Amino acid sequence: MRFPKSTYNLVSAVGAILALVATLTFVVLFTVIIVTAETNPYTGIVLYMVTPLFLFSGLAMIPIGMWRYHRRLKRGEAEEDYVWPHLDLNRPRHRRAMAWFAILTVALLLLTGVGAYGTYHFTESNAFCGKTCHNVMHPEYIAYEHSSHARVKCVDCHIGSGAGWYAKSKISGAYQVYAVLANKYPKPIPTPIRNLRPAQETCEQCHWPERFFGAQQRQFNHYMYNDSSTHWPINMLIKVGGGDPKTGQTAGIHWHMNIGVDVEYIHRDEQRLDIPWIRITDHTTGRVTVYEDEEDPLTPEEVAAATPRGMDCMDCHNRPSHKYRSPDDQIDLAILTGQISRELPEIKQMAVEAMILDHETETDVNTRIANFITDYYRQEYPELYDSQRLRVAVSDAVVATQDAFHRSIFPDMKVSWAEYPDHIGHFQVPGCMRCHDGNHTSKEGLSLTHDCKACHAIMSQGSGDRAEVSTTPEGLDFVHPEDIGEAWTEMGCYECHSGVQP
Repeated sequence: MRFPKSTYNLVSAVGAILALVATLTFVVLFTVIIVTAETNPYTGIVLYMVTPLFLFSGLAMIPIGMWRYHRRLKRGEAEEDYVWPHLDLNRPRHRRAMAWFAILTVALLLLTGVGAYGTYHFTESNAFCGKTCHNVMHPEYIAYEHSSHARVKCVDCHIGSGAGWYAKSKISGAYQVYAVLANKYPKPIPTPIRNLRPAQETCEQCHWPERFFGAQQRQFNHYMYNDSSTHWPINMLIKVGGGDPKTGQTAGIHWHMNIGVDVEYIHRDEQRLDIPWIRITDHTTGRVTVYEDEEDPLTPEEVAAATPRGMDCMDCHNRPSHKYRSPDDQIDLAILTGQISRELPEIKQMAVEAMILDHETETDVNTRIANFITDYYRQEYPELYDSQRLRVAVSDAVVATQDAFHRSIFPDMKVSWAEYPDHIGHFQVPGCMRCHDGNHTSKEGLSLTHDCKACHAIMSQGSGDRAEVSTTPEGLDFVHPEDIGEAWTEMGCYECHSGVQP
């Protein structure tokens, strides 16, 4: 088969070769993925992003070369006079060329359709979100894999349904690709995410305010920093409550999502930890109440210049899928699940200290943790370390501590529990106490409640001869495991507990 003379030029030839190689690469990789169920994100990048780029670039070079050839003819640089290319279907040669053109066009359209469909789904996959930019998103992906949303696709929360938000995410992603390639991304990645889709369009597709009611039982298992790592459980009823007056009483924690009430606030800092101004609008009565921080209020000018934020799910559940647990929490969990044995004296303290050594990079982290714990027991408890059974317990504790570290601390990205505070509760961060600290009052003399029992009731607490069990629905008064008198009533838990040994 002979092609028009204008196709026989260097530019068109290179374009044809490039398109052919890209097509063969696409077919081979697509076959590999279909046959082997390959999920490597880099294979997807080559298949759905790099290969189509070379294919279309090659195809574009063919007409460009033909155009350049005809320009040369027009300038008299070729041997024959300039003529426009024409198509005559009465000639067998032209009919064959037309038939091949139609066949290749249909094949290209099919490949383009498959590629576009594959590209769309690949860029929506968890592997693309979490593994493509490995160094950048590695901490977030690891936290996601250990979260309660591990079976929810990343895009379901970060993008949601609809073409509009899909387009916005891709436009935003273009700069993010540049930032990664140019190594201009911040460490750690700043939060909260700007322009995140409203929670009503993402969270509430699964979690309905109409179904929030009652209370949930939860036991918090703490281990003390002493020789025996004493277990100190607190069993609570968390008063989840409800936010829809049609389906139940609007009370409890989810009162904040009361459909008939708007809660707005002004925050001073980017992480929304400092909230000096709150406005509550009750649409059933028309009443508007403003609460301000008595100790450090905003000036009238600051209030006028600010744009209040409407409270939604993300103001409390700000780390629903990417929570970095503190060393204190991680080691408590490891002891509770038997990965670390309490037979080892001071193991809670040693494991936590091993996690917070000066780890500037992730290089040799496992070795440093192993040496720290092992050397301590070899030097301080030589008789214990000579016991084969307890030596195995030390080895198990080392492995559990290393695993805990790699789930929560990522030195290369400067990521840790301290950089990304979780606003649920008020144990290690202000959380609820950002507003419910007893200092927010209105001009009418009303105060936002500071009563612990407004949100939870302690059903049992403590262990051994200090264990207590409630016999009333109101629950127990909190008892601090260490004797600190009434100090706990005058300050927030987070003022002492920072995620490591207090």
